[in-house]
Amino acid sequence: MYFARSFVTTCLLLVLGLQTMADTLPQPSGPVILTVEGALSNTNGNGVARFDREMLEDLSLHHTRTDTPWTEGIVDFEGPLGRRVLDFVGAKGETLIVTALNDYSTEVPLADFYSYDVILALKMDGQYIRIRDKGPIFIIYPFAEFPALQTEIIHNRSVWQLKSIRVQ
Repeated sequence: MYFARSFVTTCLLLVLGLQTMADTLPQPSGPVILTVEGALSNTNGNGVARFDREMLEDLSLHHTRTDTPWTEGIVDFEGPLGRRVLDFVGAKGETLIVTALNDYSTEVPLADFYSYDVILALKMDGQYIRIRDKGPIFIIYPFAEFPALQTEIIHNRSVWQLKSIRVQ
């Protein structure tokens, strides 16, 4: 009986401690390449979550081999799953406003990131994506796996040179 109570108490303290820690994200140590703001519960500064490349890579990289209207042939894209980033910042909303370095922005249903393995690609064919080549972050849908995604609407959501996400 004592062991069971002790175990439950330890688990509760651990959960409460993790919850407290979850309210503060680590600080970026390199140049910030992505800012997430809006309806989120985990931040690392003034209501925003700022990420450098290393922080995004620490969220576990995912590969998507697909063709796109902007590349030739099948390309291996690599980056964290969009939903992993949203979960990490505690995103609460229905819509994402994604904005590129040139200030192009569009709305993306938050559900897209959970319905498909949408990645925030940092690499193409093993190489970091340079700004001149649609980097440093390119939103990639799994077009090869789901050909029905090859629509103008989804293409417009595939923002390259991504700099920020606003969760609404």
